Amino acid sequence: MSHASKCILRHPCKAAGLDGCNRQCPSYLAIHGLSGVGGRNGAANIPEQYRLHTLQTSPAREGQPEIYAALADYVKTFGRQFTVGEARNEPIKSLYLYSREPGTGKTTTAAAVANEYIIAHYVGSVQRSRPVIERPAYFVDVNAWQTDYNAFNRPRVPDEIAEPAAARYYTTQRIAGAAPFVVLDDIGVRDASEAFRADLHTVINGRVTAGLPTVYTSNLTMDELATLFDRRLADRIRDLTIELTFKGVSKRGIR
Repeated sequence: MSHASKCILRHPCKAAGLDGCNRQCPSYLAIHGLSGVGGRNGAANIPEQYRLHTLQTSPAREGQPEIYAALADYVKTFGRQFTVGEARNEPIKSLYLYSREPGTGKTTTAAAVANEYIIAHYVGSVQRSRPVIERPAYFVDVNAWQTDYNAFNRPRVPDEIAEPAAARYYTTQRIAGAAPFVVLDDIGVRDASEAFRADLHTVINGRVTAGLPTVYTSNLTMDELATLFDRRLADRIRDLTIELTFKGVSKRGIR
């Protein structure tokens, strides 16, 4: 694997694959850090198996051509992040990636879109001589977040397990509520406690109120969101969100 293939900037970068394309590249360091797993890409918390995916390299692209055509247009709206507050500015909408079946490419695609936001933020900031923020996008595995919640709320859990879980949980909650662009992967948490669901509700409601774009992946349709949250929040999500339905059956385990 060439060095260029390990950098999410490889498609917009004119130097990709040339002699100057190496781990000392300032842009590479800004995005991936010294170790290749740090920088803005590392701070986004994207799972390792999806960390380098973009819309052009996503393995889900071939099986979902209509969705990826729509996403090519969607990511063009990321330039709007630089005109917030200006007259006649249109907001960046959220995305709702749905399929009843698991393994159809929702998570892969959500990660690719998050990386596209990081690219747009970095390139756009540099071009405008603006500061590049440290965490333009953030990925939340809602099931892992719920696991942390359960770990420090069960009785008789040892402190050495409960305390790190609580720290991770509240760090995730804080970042997810404030990051400019967030993925909430698998929000269909039917078996969650009311307290955990209330925290998830708070994060989503806060982002909707602030106009912060969010990518939701779910095995629930948007119509079914009212069974997970209250009707008012479900309607607000619908008003500001593009719903894309993934077709086919699970491709997990197929290579």
